[in-house]
Amino acid sequence: MRSLHAEIVRTLLVPVFFIAFVAAGCGSDRSGAVTVTFWAMGNEGEHVQRLVPGFEERHPGIKVKVQQIPWTAAHEKLLTAFAGNSLPDACQLGNTWVPEFTLLDALENLDRWTDESAVVDPDDYFSGIWETNVIGRSVYGIPWYVDTRLLYYRSDLLAEAGYTAPPRTWEEWHDVSVKLRERSGGEERYAMFLPTNEWVPFVVAGLQGGSTLLRDEGRYGDFSGSEFSSSFKFLMSFYREKLAPVGITRVTSIYQGMAEGYFAMYITGPWNIGEFSRRFPKELQDSWMTAPMPGPDTTYPGISLAGGSSLVLFQHSERKAETWKFIEYLSEPQQQLAFYTITGNLPARLEAWKDTVLAKNRYVRAFYEQLNRVVPTPKIPEWEQITMKIQQYAEAASRETMSVEEALAALDRDVDRILEKRRWMMERADRD
Repeated sequence: MRSLHAEIVRTLLVPVFFIAFVAAGCGSDRSGAVTVTFWAMGNEGEHVQRLVPGFEERHPGIKVKVQQIPWTAAHEKLLTAFAGNSLPDACQLGNTWVPEFTLLDALENLDRWTDESAVVDPDDYFSGIWETNVIGRSVYGIPWYVDTRLLYYRSDLLAEAGYTAPPRTWEEWHDVSVKLRERSGGEERYAMFLPTNEWVPFVVAGLQGGSTLLRDEGRYGDFSGSEFSSSFKFLMSFYREKLAPVGITRVTSIYQGMAEGYFAMYITGPWNIGEFSRRFPKELQDSWMTAPMPGPDTTYPGISLAGGSSLVLFQHSERKAETWKFIEYLSEPQQQLAFYTITGNLPARLEAWKDTVLAKNRYVRAFYEQLNRVVPTPKIPEWEQITMKIQQYAEAASRETMSVEEALAALDRDVDRILEKRRWMMERADRD
């Protein structure tokens, strides 16, 4: 089935990205050392350089050439390099991109490498995060750092509303939101900031409600299904009852808005620990906290998304053994901790979380709890296109220009069009 999907994506992309790049790097330098090329995205490209000397000291016959790629250009550059047969030996890949590049037949199947490794073991990782890298029954990426979304909240404002602990269920979440709104004294204040240009809360709620988001092996959208629909209606009630502001234009700064009490809760990721610590007023530093996502029933935490970045090895590499050693090196708990210290990116290895630098961080604890209850998004190349449609129809429903039923029916129609090529190819494969 992988070769079929590679044909789908090649049909769509290769004609666009046909210009070959100059080779990403040489196989060896003048000293005879093997040179491994590694692409890293955004600030990670700069920061990972600090870990390279330790690797090269341990492996004097291997040099690592790191190229920093801006996140905004990363996807296009990878596709262009794939079309031009000029991919690096390895790279950092957002784990939602792993399915796409696996289906292109660009990534090395890592089963053999992990089976023989004394460093990388699936049991040493959060199971939901590891699963993002599994396509079919094989693994194509090794989690490097992890990400999920959970609740940031003003503990002092919730306490004033009668909640000395964060909400654990949807019922409590709605109840504390109503009480926060009632205590606003007629001022324009809200319980939640729930911007519709962020698709994650709507998908998380759907997953918590039991939705698979897509049906028939990813052939069609299932957003009109009862599981997603009921969850979507729950979040829409925050707009209907004025528990969350409609639109995002009135919130120029999340940190200022939360500090001023314009809203008391916001769903976001681990990068905001540092931002809240820097941007919240000094006198309010003890007034914000993180908590796992509330769920629709008494099971706590509720499900959230498995995110982060993975380390992948490209099939075309002629230096796979040396490149795998570098992947193993970056996967060691001590290197993961060093990278966390440099970047604030949460480590993928469970052992790293036992270190006091993480264990004693009160804001990070909730992420550890949440990461034990995360699931991947659908493993299809079209997923990012679908998320844009989710945002579009969440916006329409929140503004009541469409009813929930109309918005979700339109969302399914658009998703089905996005998946048309996929459906055709899968049906052809079934006939063959």
